[in-house]
Amino acid sequence: ARVIQLLQRFVEDEEQKRGWQLTKTPFMAKSDLYKISGHWDHYRDGMFVLGDPENDKEVFALRPMTCPFQYQAFLNRGRSYRDLPMRLNETSTLFRNEASGEMHGLIRVRQFTISEGHLMCTPEQLESEFKGCLELAIYMLKTLGLYEDVSYRFSQWDPSDREKYIGTEEQWVEAQGVMERILNHLEIPYKVGIGEAAFYGPKLDIQIKNVYGKEDTLITIQIDQMLAEKFGMEYVDKDGVKKNPYIIHRTSIGCYERTLALLIEKYAGAFPAWLAPVQVKILPIADRHHAYAEEIKSKLQNAGIIRVEVDDRAEKIGYKIREAQLEKVPYMLVVGDKDIENASVSVRSRSEGDLGSTTINKFIENLSEEINSKTIK
Repeated sequence: ARVIQLLQRFVEDEEQKRGWQLTKTPFMAKSDLYKISGHWDHYRDGMFVLGDPENDKEVFALRPMTCPFQYQAFLNRGRSYRDLPMRLNETSTLFRNEASGEMHGLIRVRQFTISEGHLMCTPEQLESEFKGCLELAIYMLKTLGLYEDVSYRFSQWDPSDREKYIGTEEQWVEAQGVMERILNHLEIPYKVGIGEAAFYGPKLDIQIKNVYGKEDTLITIQIDQMLAEKFGMEYVDKDGVKKNPYIIHRTSIGCYERTLALLIEKYAGAFPAWLAPVQVKILPIADRHHAYAEEIKSKLQNAGIIRVEVDDRAEKIGYKIREAQLEKVPYMLVVGDKDIENASVSVRSRSEGDLGSTTINKFIENLSEEINSKTIK
C-alpha cells in the first residue's frame, strides 16, 4: 500500500508539471453511456453489469475504463481551438471481469488502479502531444529502472474480423497511417501486432518482460478519431467550422498493481530509498540509547525523511542488523555510547555494508539527495 501511494504521488505530481488536469469521476454509470462509447457492444463480457439487461429498465455497470467519463469534462461547455490541447488525467479504479484462468497475482486482477489520461487535440497538435505522452512514459520507466526491459508494439486492427471494431475501413486506414508516420518520425523501433488494437483505434503498446521472460503490456498510448464523433465532442476551429478533436488515450505508468509486481520481481524487495516502505531503521545497542535513537528519528522526520523506525527490542545488535538486512531496509543507523558522546551515527547500507560514523546532519543531506534524485542503488 505504501509503495503504491508513493508511485501515485510521483505520477500525479509529474503529470501536473506537464500540464495535465486531475479529474475524479464515478465508478459506475448507466448502460446508456457505454452504448454510446461502444463498450456495451464490444466489451460487455468483460464488464461487471448490475441488473438484467433484458428485463430491467435501468442497468448500471462498473467502469472498465475512464474515457466515457472524462469526455463529460470536455462536453460541459462549448469548446474552441484555444481550449486545445485539453489534457485530463486520473488515478482510476477500474473493474474488469477477467476469466478465472487469466488471473495471475498482481499482474492481472479484476479490480485495479491505473494512471489513466485522455487528451483532446487538433490534427496539427497530434504528433507533438503523442510525443509528450511517450516522453512521460519513458521518463517514468527510466526513473523506476524498468526501461531496459521494454519493447514497443504497434497494435493494429484485423480487417478480417470487422465485428471486433467500430468505424469504417477508411477511418482505420487513416488512423493507423497517422500513427505509423508519428512512430517512424520519432524513430520508435516497433513490431506490428495485427488484431491487438482497441476496438476504437490503433495503439502503441509498451511491452515488458518479467523475470521469467513472459511478456505483458504495461503502458498504452492510443490514437482515436471515432469516439469524439460518437459523443458529439466538437470544437470551433480557426476557420469558424466545428470539428471533432483527435483523442489520445494513454497511461503514464500503467496499472499500479502490475507495476508493483514488476518492481518486486526486479528488485527482489530491495527498493530504492525513495520507494522503500521503511527508509531508515535506527538500532540502539542498549536500553540507555533509546532516547537518543528517538531524537534521531525526530530529526530525520523533521527533515522530510519520514519513513523511519526504531528497533527498541531487547535483542543483540547483530540480530537487529541481520533482521533489518533481511527486511531490505536501505539504511541502518547503529547508535551507542560513542555516538551519543560525539553526536553522531554509525551508518550501515543495505548494499555497501558499514559506511562508518558521520554526523546526523551529513547523513540527512546525503539521503535527502538520494531520495530527491530518485537514485537507484
